[in-house]
Amino acid sequence: MTTAESMNRNNEEDNHNVSPEQVRRGRRMALLLFAIGFGPMVLATIMYYTGWMNPTAQSNNGVLLNPPVPVAELQLQGAGGMPLEDRFGPELEEPEWMMMVVAGDCEAACEDLLYLTRQVNIALGKNANRVNRSAWLGNVSDDLAARWPSEYSSMETLELTDGAEPSWPPGVNPDTQPRILVVDPFGNVIMHYGSEHTGKQMLEDLKQLLKLSQIG
Repeated sequence: MTTAESMNRNNEEDNHNVSPEQVRRGRRMALLLFAIGFGPMVLATIMYYTGWMNPTAQSNNGVLLNPPVPVAELQLQGAGGMPLEDRFGPELEEPEWMMMVVAGDCEAACEDLLYLTRQVNIALGKNANRVNRSAWLGNVSDDLAARWPSEYSSMETLELTDGAEPSWPPGVNPDTQPRILVVDPFGNVIMHYGSEHTGKQMLEDLKQLLKLSQIG
């Protein structure tokens, strides 16, 4: 008998010797490890989105999307043509949060949101690097284009995927009203803001989200 045949026979004997109780114990251990790793993240997400265990308090200032909208539906891509949805997911080493300004014609109201997004990001302090800033703008004035490198150099510009039409979340229509979308590390648009919201309200929401989040 060869060494390989001997090893295979030993492995088969070991498998036959495993009792049903050992199999059940192994499964319970796997479930326990999964719960330890992902349980707090899932629980925190449920608590934030539903207000569970805190029913008397308002859990958010922005417009909450229920259910969240997958960012893939926006049909956007970043630098080098990379689909935006490829930037998110718990399997990534450094998944990110994102604040995204979307507008058809970027006029005064749009510029106010660009400025607001930048200031809120700065106000996050030590957590600022956990949140990326981006913008999809249909049309930009020559004046804003000239000022962009000095005022918004840290804001990534997004484009529509070739030949695609975006499917915006409910209540979001960039052609009529610019909005700020918040995307979580799983790649879901979970909330949006407009000119009716203040920087303080956005900052409160983001601080709470980052506090609860186990990734990103």
